[in-house]
Amino acid sequence: MTIKVSSIYVNLPVKNLAQSISFFKALGFEFNEEFTDNKGANLVINDSIFVMLLTEEFFTSFTHLEIADTSKENEVILALQVESKDAVDKFVATAIEHGGEDKTTALSEEEEEMMYYRRIKDLDGHLWEIMYMDMSAMES
Repeated sequence: MTIKVSSIYVNLPVKNLAQSISFFKALGFEFNEEFTDNKGANLVINDSIFVMLLTEEFFTSFTHLEIADTSKENEVILALQVESKDAVDKFVATAIEHGGEDKTTALSEEEEEMMYYRRIKDLDGHLWEIMYMDMSAMES
């Protein structure tokens, strides 16, 4: 059986919803106000990818498990592909300017041939990889 997925909604807990909204707006993202209130905000990545930024209290109502302590452990790495190396650098510079941290790690030589990337930690410790893939390097 093959399932066709039309969109993805990633749920992320945040400590301060207003600060998280400001952070992602500074990076150029928009929010769907129809699905935004004082418990959560619908961050629009593109027409089919959305991130629900949920207050920690609201997030815990969906699960019986604790929220990961992102200062000690990784919960997920969200990777976004952008159109150029410049876009990668601008995104990361803006994130750092607004409170994010650079958490880029070295790539292998082989990986560097086809991909340019940087990693940031957002205000709540979630890791985001911003990458540019050189498709011509993959063809050779």
